[in-house]
Amino acid sequence: MKVIDPYFQIQDDLDRKGFAVRLEECGRICYKSEELISKDSALPFVKKIAAHGHNSVMEMAVATLQVQCSPAHTAALLGCQPKFLIIDQRDDGLLITGSIRSFRELYVRYPDNQIIKRLTAFLGNRHPYLFEGVWNAEAAWESEEEIPVKRLTLDEVENLPVNLLLRHRYIGVKFVVNRAVTHEIVRHRPCSFLQESQRYCRYSQDKFDNQVTFIRPMFYAEDTEEYRLWVQAMEETEKIYLKLLETSTPQAARTVLPNSCKTEIIVYCNLEEWQHIFKLRTSKAAEPSMREIMIPLAMELKKRYPAME
Repeated sequence: MKVIDPYFQIQDDLDRKGFAVRLEECGRICYKSEELISKDSALPFVKKIAAHGHNSVMEMAVATLQVQCSPAHTAALLGCQPKFLIIDQRDDGLLITGSIRSFRELYVRYPDNQIIKRLTAFLGNRHPYLFEGVWNAEAAWESEEEIPVKRLTLDEVENLPVNLLLRHRYIGVKFVVNRAVTHEIVRHRPCSFLQESQRYCRYSQDKFDNQVTFIRPMFYAEDTEEYRLWVQAMEETEKIYLKLLETSTPQAARTVLPNSCKTEIIVYCNLEEWQHIFKLRTSKAAEPSMREIMIPLAMELKKRYPAME
């Protein structure tokens, strides 16, 4: 067995890459198939994910769009109750940020809404692979009214006024932690999540070094009897798990794995939601293993974005 310390990675390296590259790199965490990434693999991966309805992956990329439209069009859009979009009204129109999934599903539900049609056409014309099976390019363009749309660059988003920056700047963080921590993280419902799946990952494979990885518990010093007992329990669990894999599937064998198992999870949300997470998960009342990872993350994000409280 292997024992490691928890850590996190802020995924800002992905923010300046294309939609397909971002979605593939995030999506492959579920199966731990990152070794299959190549210069030509992103587009086929995203198309397959979309065709199979794996919508959670499509949440891992957002677009911020500036829309010039009439008050009537704005009212019609808001009447659709687009709860998965961040919408702010400005003097020059609407500022809208949403995931690819949210734009896809809004168009399916409200194909006749003029702004939704325009947003879908704008994104679909530039990234048709993201809307295959959902959007008909010719029909959409033929029926469009003149509603100017512009996509904001990342630099433009980061230069928004503070109140808009916090709402429209999305940040992804990959956590490598134990499953007790992720059980709590996923309760933050405004976020999007992708997590390493014990159902599909077979830890007896070479790419996992033929062993189970556990997160070192912060509760026990390594020279204590408690830590020795913990190691003993993890070693025994690993033996049973690997034995079960000889005759059963990973989804069956995983039932013996404990909360101490290492897992990877991507959490994707705007800075406003990160503020809320830090308020809850860095307080003295928070679970100690959660504080262990969230306190340094909060310090790092607040260093990059001083507007965060």
